[in-house]
Order: sequence, then structure tokens, then C-alpha cells
Amino acid sequence: MKNARLKAIYNDTFSGLKLYYRDTDLPENLISNYKIGQIILEKGFTDMTSIGGGLSGNFRYLIASAHAKDLSKFNPDSAKIGHFLLDTIAYFKVLDIQKIGNKTQVFLLNIPDNSITLLKNSSSNLEDEIIEKARKKFETKINLALVPELQTESWKERTKSPLGMNENGEMFFDDSRIKVESPKRIEINIEKKTIEVNKKPWWKIW
Repeated sequence: MKNARLKAIYNDTFSGLKLYYRDTDLPENLISNYKIGQIILEKGFTDMTSIGGGLSGNFRYLIASAHAKDLSKFNPDSAKIGHFLLDTIAYFKVLDIQKIGNKTQVFLLNIPDNSITLLKNSSSNLEDEIIEKARKKFETKINLALVPELQTESWKERTKSPLGMNENGEMFFDDSRIKVESPKRIEINIEKKTIEVNKKPWWKIW
């Protein structure tokens, strides 16, 4: 894949990236379906909030996306709950899974549908950086007070369903069908606007 193509994909994925929250209660047999590096597909709309308080269930999706719609622009009441929405047929890469006590956070990166093969078969320094931020957020927010506006039956109903699977644990997308390629390590320098694939260390012996 040419560097111009890589730059376009990474720009579409990471430019303007923001973090959102979606809490629920999930049984362990559903939680265990998520694996780091996995690509999942959510068929329905993805409701989430920009307000990060304590976990209101045993499970949190922390979602990184550059394409969420701010519903407060259409409904002033949505501003009170920081309501954002992703359209149907949204793809995510599972970047990290973190468990503290009986609470679990799964960190999802919202990805374009034309980047599935690349992001399944690669890792990058940008992913490393946001994973570190996600872990710190979970550690600092897990014991915070709940946000009252997010405890309504209406909001809990919107966010109760698992993402990427039905309530029986059947995944909507089988990422084992993705073409397997040699793993790529991608290094992106935002300041210099450069991208390097499988950069060879200077000390490598030829």
C-alpha cells in the first residue's frame, strides 16, 4: 500500500479523534467475546456520551471516533447528556481490554470500512498513545460519582445492548475472514507529516 493511501486512511481515522463513553451491564460470557486486535461491526446506531463519570454498570465502552454526530445541534436536551451518535454499520478495532475489580473497559477505535484489512494487520504509535490515555481515564474515573443525567431509564435503554453482537453473543462480523497479511508496524510523525512502515532499526545486522 502506498504511503499516500496510508496517510489518507490514518487521517480519516485519527484526525479530530475524541473519546466517548457508553456504560452498561454485561454478563461475562458476552464480555469474553472481545479480543484485543479484533474488528467488530455494529449494525445499529451507537449512542454514547462525551461526559465521563463513574461507571454506572459493570462494563464501559470507551469509544475513540472522529465521526460522531453531536445531537445537541438538533436537540437542546441532548446537550445535558453529551449525546453523540454513530451511524449504523460502524466498524471498530478493539484496541484494549482493561479490568479493575469487577469492572471492565473495552477500548474501541471507530475505523473506516476501507481500512479493515490494514488496521487488522497492523499496529501504530498513534494506537499506543491513545491506549495509554484510555487506561489512565479508566483508572481515574472508575470510582468517580455517577453522572445523574446518565442514570435515566431512557438513556440506559439506549445503551444497554452490547456492541458488535446480539444479546446471545453472536458476532455480527467474523473478522477471521479478513485477509491475513504480514503484520505491519506503522510509525507516524504528525509534526513532520511522515509515515514509515516496518522501519528498520539502525543497528540491524544485514
